[in-house]
Amino acid sequence: MTDDTYHPITLEPSRRRWRAKFAGHVIADTDEALLLREPGDPLRIYFPRGDVAMEFMGRTDKRDHSPHKGDASFFTVVMDGQFGENAAWSYEHPLPGLEAIAGRIAFFTHKVEVYEVTDERVKTHPRNVEGVGGRPVSAVIQHTDSGSGASQREHWEPNVDEDEAR
Repeated sequence: MTDDTYHPITLEPSRRRWRAKFAGHVIADTDEALLLREPGDPLRIYFPRGDVAMEFMGRTDKRDHSPHKGDASFFTVVMDGQFGENAAWSYEHPLPGLEAIAGRIAFFTHKVEVYEVTDERVKTHPRNVEGVGGRPVSAVIQHTDSGSGASQREHWEPNVDEDEAR
């Protein structure tokens, strides 16, 4: 916490896991997030840089100064031809009292989806829904061997022509 009684900033470790998603891809995933609360601003989630896919982020020329946190540098996210211009920022050398956010990455939530990971959120991940070959996971699982040596469901037609595969 900063010692500014007129503009108190609180910083605490999250007890939950957090993710950031851009263009349908998870670009940050951590169980070591820091939660920053500041009057007049929404909750900000600061991700350790090691838990952010920095290969999809480029530092920009934009800089900003906060009298309460210090100088911020910004990053543009590029993924699948989509650009999140100045969508993330970092305080490399924050002011005293906020040293814990040094080098961490935070995202603007109107450009990058930032969310707390819950069991429900994990269960609805696209990989879990799409399955294999466009078939839902439930259909794929029912075609596996239950241990008895027989498929749990009738066999589906092959989706590859053996002559074309050669």
